[in-house]
Amino acid sequence: MRTDSYVKVEAEGGVASIEFYHEKKNSMPAVQLKELTEAIEQCAKDRGVRVIILRSQGDGAFCAGASFDELVAISNEQEGLAFFSGFAQVINAMRKCPKFILGRVQGKAVGGGVGLASATDYCFAHRSASVKLSELAVGIGPFVVGPAVQRKVGLSAMSELAIDAASWRSAEWAHQKGLFNELFDDHEHMDKALMALAQRLSKSSPEAMHHLKETFWAQTGHWEDLLSERAAISGELVLSDFTREAIAAFKSGKR
Repeated sequence: MRTDSYVKVEAEGGVASIEFYHEKKNSMPAVQLKELTEAIEQCAKDRGVRVIILRSQGDGAFCAGASFDELVAISNEQEGLAFFSGFAQVINAMRKCPKFILGRVQGKAVGGGVGLASATDYCFAHRSASVKLSELAVGIGPFVVGPAVQRKVGLSAMSELAIDAASWRSAEWAHQKGLFNELFDDHEHMDKALMALAQRLSKSSPEAMHHLKETFWAQTGHWEDLLSERAAISGELVLSDFTREAIAAFKSGKR
């Protein structure tokens, strides 16, 4: 297993835990997005799994979004489409998974990290878990994750996040808007509540949960095409001089 990043799956008693890690604040390079998609699809097919927990390693940031190192390395629109399609594939895998996915958001979520939290079916969060859609600040825009975020918090709140791309919104704000279902002051109580719900769901009817999830995600069948189209927009914008200069400024600490 790589020490700089990984995606791992552990399953017991009908509960599968998918954990991801990257040394740079749990950011997401392309290879890790692919592994995360495969892990979700694996759990979706496993008859021994009835509920899934999505989590990242540690008590720091939940997910810092796209890997800046890979963004600046994109040299053409095809590479841009391929990279942003990674987030589209993860979200679509979560959407199509017939099992409930419970989110554990222990810290800050940025960009794609907000998208991951939004694509869970029920999300637990720590009070330190502030959120930000920073894409516009680097000249891109939250095109791929936007549908998942909007589905959870509504157009007005998603627009607020997307337009004011430099500002954090508190975990309490995210809770009030419906992104987070439950909010906790400490990680221990959050994990106890998370596991309690996961264990109850592991004893529930798989068929009933499957049908219930389908109702929750009704009218999203077109997302395969929609998110691919959105990935192409991001893949084109990431090549602009504005974006390259903005990312360089972020990496150097000037923004």
